[in-house]
Amino acid sequence: MAFIGVALSIFIIYRIYMWLQSSPRSFMKDQIPFNKVIIPHPSIDILEDEGYEVVGGKLKIPLSFNVNGAQMYSRLFIDYVATKEEGSIYLVILSRPRKPLDFTGSGLRDTLLPYLLIYPECSGVLYVNTAAGSIQVIKLGRDDGESN
Repeated sequence: MAFIGVALSIFIIYRIYMWLQSSPRSFMKDQIPFNKVIIPHPSIDILEDEGYEVVGGKLKIPLSFNVNGAQMYSRLFIDYVATKEEGSIYLVILSRPRKPLDFTGSGLRDTLLPYLLIYPECSGVLYVNTAAGSIQVIKLGRDDGESN
C-alpha cells in the first residue's frame, strides 16, 4: 500500500511540474531564444531608464530558402531581448547609421515584419536610436480594411 502511495505521489508531482512548464509564460520563454551573454552598450542604459529590463543578448536567426532546387541562406539579427511587465517580451533592434529605419507603413513592414512573424508571441519590437536616446515601441496590428 505504501509503494502505491509513493508512486501516486511521484506521478502527481511530475504532472504538476509538467503543467507549470507548459504555462503561457513558460511557453513564451521557450519560443524566443535567450542569449545569456549581454554585451554592454549605451542602449542598455536607455532601455533601463524607460523601465525595461534586458534579459537576453544578441541573437542570430539563420534562414534557409530553396529556390528552384538551389539552397540560399541568410540571417536576421536581434540585438537584445527585453521585458517591461510580467509576461511581456520585446525584441530590441538598435539603429544603424548606414541602415536607418524608414518610419512609413511599407518601411516598417519590410524591415520589422520578419521579426514579428518569426516570434508572434513577442509583445513588439523596441527600436532604440542610441544617438538620439529614444525608443520607439512598435507593435503589429491588423488593418480591418476600412481605413483609407
